[in-house]
Amino acid sequence: MVSKVAAAALLALPALTLGGAIPREEASILIVGGSPASAGQFPYIVTVTTDSTICGGVLIGANTVLTASHCTFNQDGSQTSPSVYTIRAGSLQWQSGGTTSKVSSITRRSDYNPDTTDNDVAILHLSSAIAESSNIGYATLAAAGSDPSGSITVAGWGLTSENGSLSASLRYVSVPVIDRAECAADYSGINAITDNMFCAGLQQGGKDSCSGDSGGPVMAEDGSLAGVVSWGVGCARAGYPGVYTRLANYIDWINQNI
Repeated sequence: MVSKVAAAALLALPALTLGGAIPREEASILIVGGSPASAGQFPYIVTVTTDSTICGGVLIGANTVLTASHCTFNQDGSQTSPSVYTIRAGSLQWQSGGTTSKVSSITRRSDYNPDTTDNDVAILHLSSAIAESSNIGYATLAAAGSDPSGSITVAGWGLTSENGSLSASLRYVSVPVIDRAECAADYSGINAITDNMFCAGLQQGGKDSCSGDSGGPVMAEDGSLAGVVSWGVGCARAGYPGVYTRLANYIDWINQNI
């Protein structure tokens, strides 16, 4: 099982060696089968980059970004220093434009399990505020205890095919939510699907998130932030939907730590 962080061990990228953060299993966060986003369409999405890794993140306030916890660990399992991260907001390009900030501190779930990727959420506290503008805004969290239904929309700069390269420009894809029990059956013998996760994708494959998009926003049909990209097996494979952190189970923890 692999997180969806783009890392050097998985992707040979000339401009950026993606390492450290990775879960979307042998997967990543790539938007497979998606469409190009337009300026301001996802005003809350940010890139969370170091010299060697790329993840997505979500602005929920001027000084606060949510991302996947696995994006804040090195490949050897040690915690990554906050000072190495750059946050970029308000740009369709992950390497240029928009507004940037550094990270002053990170709040991680103490019960995050890197072996199962359970409780895969972290809070990044920014060194300088990122103000709202025509292309920058803050996401609204889903209601506590809620579960997304219908379809979800995922955005990011991840791989556009399982063995492909990162997208230079932001892309998005919408896929149907999969029943949790059905998803658990899909991943039986691979990894447990807990109540802190939800799944979405096409059973025949073809549309998914992929490496490089870990931590990016997963939006419910009502426009609320339902989750962040977490993990999966490969990208857009038949029978293996994407797995996402269910943020509705962490609303109190988030509010207590922002």
